[in-house]
Amino acid sequence: MKEVKDTCDCRIIHDEKVKEARLSALDEKVTDDLCQTFKALGDPSRLRILWALEHQEMCVCDLAALLGITESAVSHQLRLLRTLRLVRNRREGTILYYRLADDHVSALVGIALEHVREPR
Repeated sequence: MKEVKDTCDCRIIHDEKVKEARLSALDEKVTDDLCQTFKALGDPSRLRILWALEHQEMCVCDLAALLGITESAVSHQLRLLRTLRLVRNRREGTILYYRLADDHVSALVGIALEHVREPR
């Protein structure tokens, strides 16, 4: 029976480039956090929420009216976005108002939008 190897038989053409890339590679935790952020941005409802909050802070009921989904569904999405530090909230009486967490979130959405609007 033939032995199965765990590695491919590919050759490394530019060993120094491979070493350099390994040194600058993201660690596993950072990679996972980044993937979770992009996953969050990949959901249409969450992206619509972020786009709305780009322009003004809004409460759950207003976001639900805008998106045409239940307040419960909006709250669920906002909880995930808050966990990922993409949105923040503030309380005014019994109402929670949401806004983008910081300029980085705005930049992420803006750069992605600029990219998809580029002529092909």
